[in-house]
Amino acid sequence: MLNKTWYTGNTYAILALKLLFVLFLLSVSRMLIYFFNVSLFSDIRTGHLIYISLAGLRFDLFTLVIANFPFIVLNAIPLALKYNKTYQSLNNVLFYILNALALMVNFIDIIYFRFTLKRMTFDIFDYVDGNSNEIISLIPVFIRDFWFPFLLYIFFILVMVWTCQRIKVDYSRRKQYKLKHYFFDSLKFVVIAILVVILGRGGLQYKPIHIVDAGQHTKPRYFPIILNTPFTIIKTKDESGITEKSYFRNKEELDMVFSPVQHSRGIPEDFNDQNIVILVLESFTSEHSRYLNPTLQNGKYQGYTPFFDSLMKQSLTFRGFANGQKSIEGIPAIISGIPSLMNSPYLISPYAGNEINSLPGMLKSKGYTSAFYHGGTNGTMSFESYTKIAGFDKYYGRYEYDNEEDFDGKWGIFDEEYLQYTANMLDVTEEPFMACIFTLSSHHPYTIPDKHKDRFPKGTLKIHESIGYTDYSLRMFFNSIKKSDWFNNTLFVITADHTYGGKYPFYKTSVGDYAIPVVFYHHNEDWEKLSGLTVQQTDILPSLLDYLNYDKDYVAFGQSVFDSISDRFAISYLSGVYQMIQGDYAFEFDGEKDISLFNYKIDSLLIVNLIHQEDSITTEMGKLSRAIVQQYNNRMIHNVLTVKE
Repeated sequence: MLNKTWYTGNTYAILALKLLFVLFLLSVSRMLIYFFNVSLFSDIRTGHLIYISLAGLRFDLFTLVIANFPFIVLNAIPLALKYNKTYQSLNNVLFYILNALALMVNFIDIIYFRFTLKRMTFDIFDYVDGNSNEIISLIPVFIRDFWFPFLLYIFFILVMVWTCQRIKVDYSRRKQYKLKHYFFDSLKFVVIAILVVILGRGGLQYKPIHIVDAGQHTKPRYFPIILNTPFTIIKTKDESGITEKSYFRNKEELDMVFSPVQHSRGIPEDFNDQNIVILVLESFTSEHSRYLNPTLQNGKYQGYTPFFDSLMKQSLTFRGFANGQKSIEGIPAIISGIPSLMNSPYLISPYAGNEINSLPGMLKSKGYTSAFYHGGTNGTMSFESYTKIAGFDKYYGRYEYDNEEDFDGKWGIFDEEYLQYTANMLDVTEEPFMACIFTLSSHHPYTIPDKHKDRFPKGTLKIHESIGYTDYSLRMFFNSIKKSDWFNNTLFVITADHTYGGKYPFYKTSVGDYAIPVVFYHHNEDWEKLSGLTVQQTDILPSLLDYLNYDKDYVAFGQSVFDSISDRFAISYLSGVYQMIQGDYAFEFDGEKDISLFNYKIDSLLIVNLIHQEDSITTEMGKLSRAIVQQYNNRMIHNVLTVKE
């Protein structure tokens, strides 16, 4: 019986049976990362292990159809040729090679995971390419030291070949192939193509699945159990990784120049459990504010944010800087203290599965509930998945709002209605709470409700009218919540996700292109100050934790605005160039050589390059920039973005 053919049939049945068996092997090999590294997952509950093991099938199905795409096409093609014995023999060889490779990287990660605590990503090939001779010489050593996973891999391959060789195509069908078979097989081909597209996207959701979507089911430390290695490699193929830096050979020297490890100054007994509300305003460049530009147009500039301006006058306000150019970069900077210092936004980078600190997750241990509010279509820019990783308890998007009458026809729910919905939700939220609210109406195509047409100044840029509308919506929001019981016990942070192309010359420079407001408002604090300190988005997390007297150490690439002795800087990255803003100066370097130094306070258009004139400033800013980049790259690559307790 074992040596005989188990089943013969048409190519569709053979295709399904072989793929199902390989899916089983892929899933088992994925789970081996847990069973070979139990001590690294010692705190996982059995029930959760079973749940994420099953949830991982979604990612396994992706790998199955992508890795086997040629095999699927060759077996589903509506031609009699597919019943040719030679054709099928070659097709089977392709099948075995493709799946042997997919299984191989899963097995390699059983051991390699111990060094990185995450699944391999496409940047592994950069490492292999740069160390090929050394790696080749080490292969026999690894096989000797880790002989059991190697033998188990060989066993899996033999089982795959042995089993699939007993599931055979009925070659006699070639002679029986008639015109009707071409027709019906063409229909089947279309159906299979649709299924491949659906499985290759990971479902029918708004965007194809990515590494970050594992966060819908579990925390980052368990991502390796739910994800398979072919998936993480495929998904990061077009995402640029980063390389390890060694500007500073000595770790002590590096940490002296800059360390992202934030050492708590609080003690548990003094924890201040104020509510936290972070309002992220879409594309709210500093240029839109009259308050932040008192000399613009010879003091006659009116701006487009009258309410926000009035609020800033009652707040601790900074002419701050974004750490990126996209919403998908701004949210992790604000909530997790992670700037965007690589070509890919963190959320879709090879490092999206890293374990990170985030405000809602950190405050959960202090009894906080948390929610992320964004009126956009669920799945937009991976925010919903990110909120699970960050530790938010709830995500409220367009679908939770559940009233399409307020849909703007493009992105989501209009700001006025959605902010009122958010206010109502906060009124019934248990305190203390932490909420992040992200607006959307000031996003292209800048739609505002018909009832407000011609109400707000149209300005000179397309965005201006919608900025006025969002400012009005913000006014209505504060009018509603100032009557709430929780209002007086709440610290608000109001900022932007990124900038919008400027009209005035300064806001078209590399400095002005990152200029955003960063505002701290509390009804019971006498702050009323426009500070000249350099502040960035990644300063928000440490500032809030400092204000609350948080008592644990953590990692964040920023500094508290309430710490008077910390170094103040803002860092960003674009097209291979790092920019640091510190004090009056803006410094740029490309990872190797210094490019420019400008005193942007007196040379607002960045005309006079001081790189060879201000040697001491260039040296100090270059040193700090390199320290930040080295800490960022090396910690990102080695998954060291938290403080281990």
